[in-house]
Amino acid sequence: MPLDIVQIPVLSDNYVYLVRDPKSDKTAVVDPAVAEPVLQELNKRGWVLTHILNTHHHGDHVGANEELKRLTGCTIVGPRADRDRIPGIDIAVGDGESYFLGSAEAKVFDVPAHTRGHIAYWFADDKALFCGDTLFALGCGRLFEGTPQQLWTSLSKFLALPDDTRVYCAHEYTESNGRFALAIEPGNAALQARMNEVRRQREKNLPTVPSTLAEEKATNPFLRPDSPEIQKSVGLPGGDLVAVLGKTRALKDEFRG
Repeated sequence: MPLDIVQIPVLSDNYVYLVRDPKSDKTAVVDPAVAEPVLQELNKRGWVLTHILNTHHHGDHVGANEELKRLTGCTIVGPRADRDRIPGIDIAVGDGESYFLGSAEAKVFDVPAHTRGHIAYWFADDKALFCGDTLFALGCGRLFEGTPQQLWTSLSKFLALPDDTRVYCAHEYTESNGRFALAIEPGNAALQARMNEVRRQREKNLPTVPSTLAEEKATNPFLRPDSPEIQKSVGLPGGDLVAVLGKTRALKDEFRG
């Protein structure tokens, strides 16, 4: 039976996810920023929270850990490399390991760059990737604690996943990310078409997440450092992919489009 996945918008642009294994009735929340919307959704559906899955330590991803644990007794799972910064952590996991939500297996990837201990959870049977702030729709997270080389190594792990993988990132940044993407790869017809759809969705206040990995491969500049147009735009034609990626990230940091 497929996982039940519920997207909960919180704060100004965060997405929190409920993930339920219907076989075991185990339910996790991924990166709970605040407790009340999570509790309301659980109550509405008659689900019982059993797990928290954290991708990294930032407050808008772990802010409700301790309150939810106090109220539900749930088990908190998070990155081993950052266990000292994950409030209430019970179980630490790392690259190449699996964590089971009931009968549903989540494969764990270490994906440092945004933070040094960032991880992602991939439910292979459902082709569902919970990637926190490492990869966004049409973007990626800022390099607060990592390097361009770490970012490329992390993103390359995602590039190896099936094209029909659904990318459940943690923020609704797609439209602003897309404006930057168009600025450095204006000739990308797939990107132009995607941005037209993104604008239509946002005008109706609809989410643009999840996307698919195929969409990201075709349109996300941070997965496309081999694009001649992007290389030219960042001033590194024929350049090393890590250098192109690093320059692209630096330009995005300064972009005000």
